[in-house]
Formats: sequence, structure tokens, C-alpha cells
Amino acid sequence: MVNTDVKINCDVGEGVDNEASLLPLIDYCSIACGGHAGDIETMQRVLTIAEESEVKVGAHPSYPDKENFGRKTMTISSEALIESIRNQLETFDRALGQSDKPLTHIKLHGALYNDAVVSRRIADTVWKALELNYKNIPLMLPFRSELGKIARENRHPCIYEAFGDRNYNADLTLVNRSSPNALIHDEEEVYQHILRMATERRVKTVEGELVPLQAETWCIHSDTENAVTIVGYIRNKLKNTRLG
Repeated sequence: MVNTDVKINCDVGEGVDNEASLLPLIDYCSIACGGHAGDIETMQRVLTIAEESEVKVGAHPSYPDKENFGRKTMTISSEALIESIRNQLETFDRALGQSDKPLTHIKLHGALYNDAVVSRRIADTVWKALELNYKNIPLMLPFRSELGKIARENRHPCIYEAFGDRNYNADLTLVNRSSPNALIHDEEEVYQHILRMATERRVKTVEGELVPLQAETWCIHSDTENAVTIVGYIRNKLKNTRLG
């Protein structure tokens, strides 16, 4: 595990199969647990790599929607969503039981992640799915979110994250993936994006504004085409960068 002031996290176990190259370079991984991708065999395989890489491990539940990779909002009842999240986490717990890795966090995926940022109903539903069995497990989420508000109201631990390979709107929501400027692919541009957030605590939005933002870790999506190259580039640059 790389120890720097900039903590990098990646969502993995999503069918890209780049974990052996990626995990030694990062600090946290969030493993898909069957909602949008993955099965128990995939979880166990990635957990083995995580053990070898000494990377912290989290669960990555989603809307139950493999067809759309969990990236479209679902019309689903609160009861069905609660059941799905709990089932995904129970499956992940079974996989985790075969390893020596502790569960360090829970991070939602895709549309469920984004919906829990803006929708109190979805955030409440997610909280109900988690509150009984995961009271002391930190949630990895953006600082400004409905789910974050609920967590803070309940004194639940949080790990605040931002995205290194995604552009932001002025309200700190992510630019929709349907937009051509949603993703950042250039390694130096990703590095500068993260560096500003880490040192200035601000993010430059697509409107050109500098908006305050708080984060402890930065996500690079493992299914970004050049994810391993981006993360390796960031690590090499940080070796010669003094933060503060």
C-alpha cells in the first residue's frame, strides 16, 4: 500500500480484470458485490489480490441492475432496495469470511451513489439497509450529500471522497456520463485536478468556477480505459510533490 497524503481509491471487481496491476498502487478498493457486477467467486479473487497488495477493502453495492451496470436510476420500492442492498452485503460478508481482510468501508455505486446524494428518500432507504448490521463501518461518500447528512446526524463515521477522473458541475454533482466532458482521460489533467482539490480544497467546475470541496480520498474508476496508467502517473508525480 502506498502511503502518501493523497489517498487513491478504485471501484473494482467489475469485469475489467486489471486488479493485479491496479491494487498495489492504491489505498482503498471498493469491490462490486453482485448488484451491478460481480459474484462471490469474483469477490474472493479480488480479495486475494487485496490481501497481497495490503489495500483496504470496502463493499460496493448498487441498484440490482446488471443490464445497465447500475448506472441508471431504477424505479424500485424502498423495501425491494433495502432487501437488495442487504443481500449484496451478505454475499460480500461471506466472501470476506474466507479472507483475513476486515471491512473498512461501504461505498455505493453508480446511480445509487448519485441518487443518495440528492434524494432524501433514497438516502433514508440506504440508511435503513445499513443501520442494523453496519453501525461502525464508515461510509465512503461525497461531503455534500443527503446520505452524508443522515450519517452525521447519527454520528456515523464517514470517509469523504471526490473524483479524480470526473468533471463537476457547480452544485458539486458529477457531470452526467452522457456528456462528452464527463470523464477526464489525460493523466496530467487528472493529476492537476486532484492536486487542486487536495491543496486548495476547491474543485474547478465545467463552468469554470472554483467551488469549495472537502475530501480525504480520490477515486479513479477502474473501468476508465487507461486507469492503471493514470494511477501510476499520479503516484510518480506525487513522489516529487510536497503537499501542504
